[in-house]
Amino acid sequence: MNVEQLKALCAGLPGAECREHGAPANILVYAVGGKRFAHFKTSDPERWRFSLKVADERFLELTDMPGIKPARWLGRYHWITIVDVRRLPDAHLRELVDWSYRKALAGLGKARRAQLTGRTVPTS
Repeated sequence: MNVEQLKALCAGLPGAECREHGAPANILVYAVGGKRFAHFKTSDPERWRFSLKVADERFLELTDMPGIKPARWLGRYHWITIVDVRRLPDAHLRELVDWSYRKALAGLGKARRAQLTGRTVPTS
C-alpha cells in the first residue's frame, strides 16, 4: 500500500476527519470525534512517515521490526512510526489502522460513537 492508498483508507473510515497542521508540527492528522488515531509527517526529512497508536502488548514487538520505531513525543503512549508504509503487507497495515481507529472511537461516548458511525444506540 502506498501513501495515497493509506490516506484514502484513513479518510474513508466512518466519521474520520482529516486536518493538516502546519509549522511547527507539519502533520496531516486523522481523527474521529476529535480523537487522533493516525498522522503523517508532511515535511522533510521525515516526509510521509506514518504514525499510529498500537496495543500496549504489541508495542515492543512492532518496534523491534526494521523500519518501525517509537513515535517521537508519543512513543510513551504506545504510538509507533512506520518509516516506509510500502514495506509492510497491506493486510498488516489495515489491521494496525483499524485497531488505532477503534481505540480512538472507543474513547468517545456511546451517543457520539453512534452519531459518527451511523449506528443507532438502543434506548433502555
